[in-house]
Amino acid sequence: QVQLVESGGGLVQAGGSLRLSCAASGGTFSTYAVGWFRQAPGKEREFVTAIRRSGGITDYADSVKGRFTISRDNAKNTVYLQMNSLKPEDTAVYYCAARSSLWAPRTIDDYDYRGQGTQVTVSS
Repeated sequence: QVQLVESGGGLVQAGGSLRLSCAASGGTFSTYAVGWFRQAPGKEREFVTAIRRSGGITDYADSVKGRFTISRDNAKNTVYLQMNSLKPEDTAVYYCAARSSLWAPRTIDDYDYRGQGTQVTVSS
């Protein structure tokens, strides 16, 4: 059983930056692919980015490509999401999810575990 805890959310002005963390406990974290998803009020949850368990291959939604960077430190059982050039439309609750596989899918239902989320609010 893997527990995931997101942190690092908050309020930031447009153009600013935040770094989210997804800390895992339980299980062998290095064997898990990890994804980030977000859900804005009144909208469906959407894929943001994902990283394979080795960290060598990443995937980004077009809406965040070039602005967000996912990385992982398996020694610390943590995945990071560096968010730069934030826009008001990035406002959402951000969730991380983990799956015991090489592949990192774009659908949160394909993941075995997910965290409770952290709020990111970008003001204009």
